[in-house]
Amino acid sequence: MNRLPVDSSNLHSVGYDSSTMTLEIEFKSGGIYQYYGVPKEVYEQLLAASSLGKFFHANIRNVYRYGKIR
Repeated sequence: MNRLPVDSSNLHSVGYDSSTMTLEIEFKSGGIYQYYGVPKEVYEQLLAASSLGKFFHANIRNVYRYGKIR
């Protein structure tokens, strides 16, 4: 999945696959996680958030099922 680099102290890059509703996040720590069943609107809101890390923790982290891919 292609990811876009983001300006965040915690997140390195973010990608989204609308056909599977999968959000992929690469963290600055090196881990890459996929979050499943994420609506496109949530992905767009993440990219538009003034703090990506705060938005992630409040709206994605403990809301969607996920898997670590690296």
